[in-house]
Amino acid sequence: MTRYVEIDHVVPVPLDHDRPDGERIAVYAREISTDPGLPWLLFLGGGPGFAAPRPLGTEGWLVRALRDYRVLLLDQRGTGRSTPVTRSVALARGPEYVARFRADAIVRDAELVRHAVAGGRPWTVLGQSFGGFCTLSYLSFAPEGLRAAMITGGLPGVGVAADEPYRALYPVVLQKNRDHYAHHPDDADTARQVAEHLRSTVVTLPTGRRLTVEAFQSIGNVLGQHDGSARLHRLLEAPFVGGALGDAFLFAVSDALSWATAANPLYYLLHEATYAHATGPTGWAAQRVRAEFGEFAGADPVCFTGEMIFPWMFDDDPLMRPLRRVADQLAERPRWPALYDLDQLRANTVPAVAAVYDTDMYVPRDLSLATAATIPGLQVWHSTDHQHDALRVDGERVLSHLLAVLE
Repeated sequence: MTRYVEIDHVVPVPLDHDRPDGERIAVYAREISTDPGLPWLLFLGGGPGFAAPRPLGTEGWLVRALRDYRVLLLDQRGTGRSTPVTRSVALARGPEYVARFRADAIVRDAELVRHAVAGGRPWTVLGQSFGGFCTLSYLSFAPEGLRAAMITGGLPGVGVAADEPYRALYPVVLQKNRDHYAHHPDDADTARQVAEHLRSTVVTLPTGRRLTVEAFQSIGNVLGQHDGSARLHRLLEAPFVGGALGDAFLFAVSDALSWATAANPLYYLLHEATYAHATGPTGWAAQRVRAEFGEFAGADPVCFTGEMIFPWMFDDDPLMRPLRRVADQLAERPRWPALYDLDQLRANTVPAVAAVYDTDMYVPRDLSLATAATIPGLQVWHSTDHQHDALRVDGERVLSHLLAVLE
C-alpha cells in the first residue's frame, strides 16, 4: 500500500460562470501526494454525477501516478463533497439549475481550482470515461491550463447529434450479448424464463423499484466490463425459488442496477446531455434509437441493454419518479451551449494521448477515432486487449503506457 499525504481543498465557484458575481457553489478536491515538489495531475473521473474515487492506496493507476505527480481528485460540481445536487435540490431548482452541471462548467471550475490550489501553474489532466469528455472540453476552452492531457475510454465524438453515439453503441451491445450466450448458452433459457415471469407478475426490488422486463434487460450494462459476462452468468445461476424470483436474485439485480441510482440524480438527468453539443433537443435519444434495433424488443434470446437512460426508469423507480418532469424538460431543451470548440481542437498544441478500446461498450470506438483524427498532437493507443474499465483493472500498465507515449 502506498503511503501518502491527503489534503482537502474547497474552492468557491460561480454557479453560472458567465455571471461571476451571482450565486456561488463550492467545489471540493482531495490532494494526494508523496512529494509536494512534484508537478500536478488532475484526475477527472466518470459520470456525470459521480464523485471522485476515494483512494485506498492500492489503486494501480494512482500508485503509478504518485511516482511523478501530486494528484488532485476533483469532486465534479454537484457530486461528493462539492455542493451536491440531490433529488430534492433537482426537483426544487428545476432543469435550468441542473443544466449548469455539464462538462463545460466543470472545466471552468477546474481552472479556478488550478489557480487556487496549484498557483496557476499548468497541470496534466487524466480523464477516465466522462472525465475524458471533460478533458476534451478542457482542450477546447482552456488549453493554456494544460501541460498535457491523457484520456482513457472517454474520447467522445464531436460535431455529431445525440442519436449517433447510441446508433454506434447498440450494435456493440448486441455483439456483447452474442458473445455472452456463446460462452454461456444455458443463460438464454434462464433469461427467457425470467422475462416471461416479469411479463405476468409484478415484481418489486428491495429498493422499491419495479423490476420490469426492460429493467431486467438493463443489467446488461455489466457486459462492458472486463468480468461482466462472468458476473451476468453468476447472477442468472438460480434466479427462482419455489416458482418466484428469490431474494438473493433480487438483491443481486439491485446491485447490478446500481450504476444508475437515485443517489446520483445528475447521472439520470444529464447522461444524454453529455452528447448535446450546440444542437437541438436530445429527445430521449437512447429510447428513440433503440426502436431501430428490433432485437431489444421482446426478442428471443433476451437482449440485454447497456449504458442508456430511458424515460421509463423514472416511472419505475419511486425515488426518481418525481423528477420525470425535470428529465423531460431537459430532453426537450431546444439548444445547449457548446461542449467543444472545434476550431480550437483543430489547432491544438497540447501534447495529448487517448486510450481507445476496440470493443468499448460505453464510448463508440469509431467516433473516438474520428475525433482523434481531427486533433493535432493527439496520439491514440488503440487497444484490443482492454475493456472500458481498464484504468481500474490494469491501471499501472495503462497509465505507464500513456505516459510513455507522451515522452
